[in-house]
Amino acid sequence: MKSLRKILSRLRGEQNIDKLIRRGLTIGKNCKLGNCSIDPSHCFHITIGDNVVFGPRVRILAHDASTGVFLGYTRVSNVKIGSNVFIGAHSIVLPGVTIGDNVIIGAGSIVSKDIPSDSVAVGVPARVIKSLEDFLDAKRKEMQENNIFDEEYTLRNPHFGSEHRQKLIDTCNLFGTVYIK
Repeated sequence: MKSLRKILSRLRGEQNIDKLIRRGLTIGKNCKLGNCSIDPSHCFHITIGDNVVFGPRVRILAHDASTGVFLGYTRVSNVKIGSNVFIGAHSIVLPGVTIGDNVIIGAGSIVSKDIPSDSVAVGVPARVIKSLEDFLDAKRKEMQENNIFDEEYTLRNPHFGSEHRQKLIDTCNLFGTVYIK
C-alpha cells in the first residue's frame, strides 16, 4: 500500500517536503506549500519564512541549467522567501530572487527580480503593482455583511451540499465576489 501511494504521489508530481528538509531546505512555521515543485537538487539554497502559502503548482528554482549548454556550468543562486507570503497558483520563482515579508504574488507570475516587503506583485515578469495595505483596503471595501461566509461554506463542512453551493453562486452573481473564512 505504501509503495502504491509513493507511485501515485510521483505521478501527481508531489514532492516529499521532509526529504527536501533533510537535504537542507529551510522552512519556517505554519507553511502550506500544497502541490508545489521545489528545486530538489539545490533545495539547500532555498529559505522559506513563517506563514507562507503556495497555490497549486508553484515552482521554486535555485538553479538555471541553460548556461550549462553554452558555458559548461550551471548557474546556482539562493532564493529567499520572507514570512507572511502568498504565492499564487502556477507562479515560478527563479534563482537569486528575494521576496520580502508580507507579500502577495499573483497567480501565474514569474518572479525574476526581488520583490520588496509589504507589496503585491503580478505578471510576467512579476512587478509590484501596489502596496499590500492599498490592496487590503480595497478588499475590505468589497467585504459586506451579505458576501461574507464562515467555514460552513467550505468543503471542510461534512454537510456542505447543493444549498451551500447555490447560495455562494447567487451571492457571487449579486456582489461579484464572496469572502469565505
